Amino acid sequence: MKKFFAVAIIFMLACAGGWTQEFKAGAARRDVTPKDPIPMWGYGARHDYAATGTKAPLFAKALVLDCGNGKVALVGVDMGRSPTYAMMDAITAAVKEQSGVDHVMIVGSHTHHGPTIELLDQPGYGKGTWDASVAYSKWLQQQFIDVINEAAKNTVPAKIGWAVQDTDFNHNRQTHKEPKVREKTLSVLRVDGMDGKPIAIMANMAAHPVMENIMDRRWSSEWPGVMQGTVEEKLGGTCFFMQGASGDMSPETKEGSRGVDSFGKMVGAKVVEMANGIQTKGPEHPGVAGNPWSFSGPTRMNLKDPVVLGTFKQFFYPELMAMLVEMPDNTITLRGSTLLLNGEIAIVGAAGELFSDLSNRIKAQSAAPVTFVFGYCNGHCLYIPTREAVAEGGYGADATMSWLPVGTGEKVVDQAVGDIKKMVDEAKAK
Repeated sequence: MKKFFAVAIIFMLACAGGWTQEFKAGAARRDVTPKDPIPMWGYGARHDYAATGTKAPLFAKALVLDCGNGKVALVGVDMGRSPTYAMMDAITAAVKEQSGVDHVMIVGSHTHHGPTIELLDQPGYGKGTWDASVAYSKWLQQQFIDVINEAAKNTVPAKIGWAVQDTDFNHNRQTHKEPKVREKTLSVLRVDGMDGKPIAIMANMAAHPVMENIMDRRWSSEWPGVMQGTVEEKLGGTCFFMQGASGDMSPETKEGSRGVDSFGKMVGAKVVEMANGIQTKGPEHPGVAGNPWSFSGPTRMNLKDPVVLGTFKQFFYPELMAMLVEMPDNTITLRGSTLLLNGEIAIVGAAGELFSDLSNRIKAQSAAPVTFVFGYCNGHCLYIPTREAVAEGGYGADATMSWLPVGTGEKVVDQAVGDIKKMVDEAKAK
């Protein structure tokens, strides 16, 4: 009889999601460097000039966290942006069905030496002109599905920890007001196997990867690629980069850290130092809560005006206007999501180039012990400035490259802060 009651109690705890839940993690990677000469992403001056080769390969790296009541996929990719909304819908549906992954965050490093992925299999939007680019985007979508599925298959019992430090690795490129606001933090998440060896190390900071020569038409993972390689060489495991709120943030270089290699190695050395100081542990209360959200409104630019369209087609190239399919009738939608892992790690992702002070505000008001903020996450809606930046003007804040309604950035802050508080309160009540 005693044995029966003991088994019954264990069963009830398991069903209730109690202490019997086990935290697991797995990682995987894919080389996603294009093999064909297709248009590059990031600089209007290159128009539709095709890539001529590879300087540093591009990777998609996935970490899947099985928190007992749900699975989370965090994916860093060496590209200028993350997948389109249509691609994200297909990816999330596939990995949910095939691996039970409930939450997906794919973040582009924002390298300006990656491929264009917006082109479509439609005349005027890519078909017949850049068929290789259209085919690449279809292939890339499957690579994301495969790398997440593989990481989910690789999960083993794991421990987790984090570290956050202020750095002088970036500067504000937009404002002329002093003191210039910036997102100072470098945040590191370390996930170990039960043997203490790293499964994955995630680095999150805000700085544009724009150090390569504009007219160098070779694929490059830029300074984040060098950073990741530095960390993996020193610590093993999989290191991946999740770009932060870098809409107005550029790298701050000094003597000894100028250039892609030097800057990447400097950041990598700091990530190694921080990771070495992290004491990972099994979470006391494994679990994940998530809330997807979106904001829609009229575009600041009339994207149906022939003069406006003609200007963008000339500045970039005609087929790139395929991106406008996500903005029907001059309506633009910003997607985002908020996650809380194990009752203590908050993650906020938004599909665009968040200005740095939006991240500062989220972190300052967050109810969680640690908060990571990702830009370029699960889509790309151009720049997301603060109201103050819009009032000042300048690149990334004016209507030419910031199409979302003014005040959308502040809505992101309110949404994220409210989500985190609600999730933390619910986690404490369990």
